[in-house]
Amino acid sequence: MGGVTSRETPRTTPDTTAATAPEASGTGRRRLDLVADCGDCFGLCCVALPFAKSHDFAANKAAGSPCRNLQDDFRCGIHASLRDRGYPGCTVFDCFGAGQKVSQVTYEGVSWRERPKTARQMYEVFPVMRHLHELLWYLSDVLDLDRARPVHRDAERARADLERLTRASAGELLAADVPAIRDEVNTLLLKASELVRAQVPGRRKNHRGADLVGARLRKADLRGATLRGALLVAADLTGADLRHADLIGADLRDTNLTGADLTGALFLTQAQLNAARGDATTRVPQGLNRPAHWG
Repeated sequence: MGGVTSRETPRTTPDTTAATAPEASGTGRRRLDLVADCGDCFGLCCVALPFAKSHDFAANKAAGSPCRNLQDDFRCGIHASLRDRGYPGCTVFDCFGAGQKVSQVTYEGVSWRERPKTARQMYEVFPVMRHLHELLWYLSDVLDLDRARPVHRDAERARADLERLTRASAGELLAADVPAIRDEVNTLLLKASELVRAQVPGRRKNHRGADLVGARLRKADLRGATLRGALLVAADLTGADLRHADLIGADLRDTNLTGADLTGALFLTQAQLNAARGDATTRVPQGLNRPAHWG
């Protein structure tokens, strides 16, 4: 879909650091269950999802086959050196807490190792849950935006409906019409985006879905721009002004964000930052962390 991207994000392993859940009352309560807790997960991202040998992964792995680095305790054996060992793709995926929800709620703490007959179904439920948790994260973003108050009531209702669905049975989850759900939520996200970006003076650039691979955008004025679903792979955004830009679904792999200002950027996730390049001068939105590999 146009805003909430259906493009699969590169996968990760247990222990990958996601955005820290804010401690402030409203935001913190909404996001606590949306931050990956690998200690309560059965390593689902390391088993359920496939990857191909490439720049992102040092080996091939089929869906439903445990990664060779997955340990008996469901942890990654090379987590501290993933990038050095050829698995940078594992550092830029965030399940938004779907792993522990499937492991501890849907399957009540019984792993695929303990009950092999549930394994295939569990692997099918996991990506569905991840999609739903991603939408819950974005709706939480909407509810944190003061200028999006006109859509807060609808966002609260949508969030409550989604939360109930994430606690349904495996059968109900697999029967869910995820594309339709994403379309409904995306309507709210678009409205919220327009309300927030309207505060930015002047003409706001529209690069929605644009192919900007390798684009030279040094010091570009992208305040309030829409970059929803844009391909910014290896683009040069050094010193760019991205305040209040809508970055939902934008592909930021190897994007140079050195010195860029992302203050107030809309729907930016930790996974997107992890995929990009930046430094100590890059200004990141509140609630997200400057990736350790940026130096």
